[in-house]
Amino acid sequence: MSAVVLGRPEPSEYAAYYEKYVSRVPEEDLAAALENDRRAIMELLRPIPESRAGHRYDPAKWSIREVVQHVVDSERVFGFRGFWFARNAGDSLPGFEQDDVMRSAPPGTPLADLVAELDHVRSGHVRFFRALDPEAGNRSGIASGNPVSVRAIAAIIVGHSRHHAAILRERYLSA
Repeated sequence: MSAVVLGRPEPSEYAAYYEKYVSRVPEEDLAAALENDRRAIMELLRPIPESRAGHRYDPAKWSIREVVQHVVDSERVFGFRGFWFARNAGDSLPGFEQDDVMRSAPPGTPLADLVAELDHVRSGHVRFFRALDPEAGNRSGIASGNPVSVRAIAAIIVGHSRHHAAILRERYLSA
C-alpha cells in the first residue's frame, strides 16, 4: 500500500465557504475518497430513469438533470484548479458563477449521458490526484479571490458531490 499523499486539508487551506463541503470528507486519503465517492454517486445516479430527469422538488429549483449538469461543470472547474496549481501553471484563477454557467449548458442532454460524463471526468480526477507527489498536493493558489490548496480542492470535489447527492436523496428521490 502506498503512502497517503493527499491528506485532509487544514481550514487555512480553503475559504470558510467551502467548509460545508470539506466537512463531508472525514477520510485522510483524499485520492481514495475521490474513487469511493465516484462509486457512490454512480450508484445513486445510474438508476434514475430519464422520465425523472426533469423533476423539480420546487418550481424555482433545478431539475435532477440540472443538478447533475451542475455537478459535472463544478467537477471540471475544481479539477482544472487542482491541475493548474499542482503544475505551477499560475497563481490565480477567476471564479465562476454557477447560475451563469447553467444558463449556457446544453438543454435536454440525456441524464444517462451526463452521468457517464461525470463518471469519466471523476475517473480522470482520481488518476490525476492519485499521481501527485506531496509537494504538488500541498501547492496552492488563488481561486475566486481566495487561497486554496490542491489537496483542499480534492476534498472540495468530494464534499461538493456528497452535498448534492444528499440533496438529491432528500428532496428529489424521496418523493
